[in-house]
Amino acid sequence: MRRARSTKRTVAKPKGAFHHGDLRWALLQAASLLLERDGTAGVGLRATARLAGVSQTAPYRHFPDREAILAALAEQGLTTLGDRMAGAAREAKDPVAALNAIAETYVALAAERPYLFRLLFGPEVADKARHPAVRAAGLRAFDVLIGAIGAGQRAGVVRAGEATDLALGYWAAIHGIALLLLDGMVGERAAAAGGPAALARQVAGQAWLGLTPRPAR
Repeated sequence: MRRARSTKRTVAKPKGAFHHGDLRWALLQAASLLLERDGTAGVGLRATARLAGVSQTAPYRHFPDREAILAALAEQGLTTLGDRMAGAAREAKDPVAALNAIAETYVALAAERPYLFRLLFGPEVADKARHPAVRAAGLRAFDVLIGAIGAGQRAGVVRAGEATDLALGYWAAIHGIALLLLDGMVGERAAAAGGPAALARQVAGQAWLGLTPRPAR
């Protein structure tokens, strides 16, 4: 008699993967699925092991505790964010368009993957100093914005000043609208504007006013 085939969902992994260093990858894939489905509250080492189809002790080979696997997800998320921002900036025709594209990309990720976005900036991995890889990924993403500000300064369309300080102000505006969107505070405005990316363009336009060169007195 044939055994009934199990319907339990697992993360697919190639034969012999655990002998080739892919256990960590499989665990992160499973944890990412849990995050997308249930938020950070649903990500635990046991739940991750079950979904990945491995023993409950297997995750401890790579992640000593729950915070460690959340930090790894945050590192992945910040890397994805930085890569998307960099790609959008490269495709833009000029520095102004690049800054708009960065804003759109940032808010779009928040709308597309709200649980991941909250993890990136939430309390679960708030102390980035404890997780150097997360901090490095975050700084790389921020460097994309700093680079766009610097390009605007060299083109004469962004006012003089410390690029990092100007980038911080721009980021604050874009991050703020992303959080307002996730909290359901600007849903109608987003719909009226044409979606999250369009709303991001509107806010970027307002933030842009603070970056334009000031007339000489």
